[in-house]
Amino acid sequence: MKIIISNSSNEPIYQQIVRQLKEGILKGHLTAGSALPSIRGLAKELHISVITTKRAYEELEKEGFIETAPGRGSFVAVQNRELLRKKGLAIVEEKLAEAVLTAKSLDISCEELSKLLHQLYKEA
Repeated sequence: MKIIISNSSNEPIYQQIVRQLKEGILKGHLTAGSALPSIRGLAKELHISVITTKRAYEELEKEGFIETAPGRGSFVAVQNRELLRKKGLAIVEEKLAEAVLTAKSLDISCEELSKLLHQLYKEA
């Protein structure tokens, strides 16, 4: 899986890595037991600090998405489908909450937001 980093994004680099790896796991592109690049290897590939990749991997491990074995590396954690679905729903809920706050600040009604969501869902 290719990780793309944007230096112009407001999102911190470690969070960009976390988000993309989570999405890869939730969508099944990265399966349980799959080896991830080493922390140093990923840092070199992305031209970023080792500290940044270490922070991303620590965050993923804390949330149960990956497991790290000293001397062996990091691997996608074994997870059941229901747990993956719950984690995915939590991510969607968080993003929708941000959209609702933005809509409210712009005086966009719930009905308008709902129509927009339905339209976007059909187009995806």
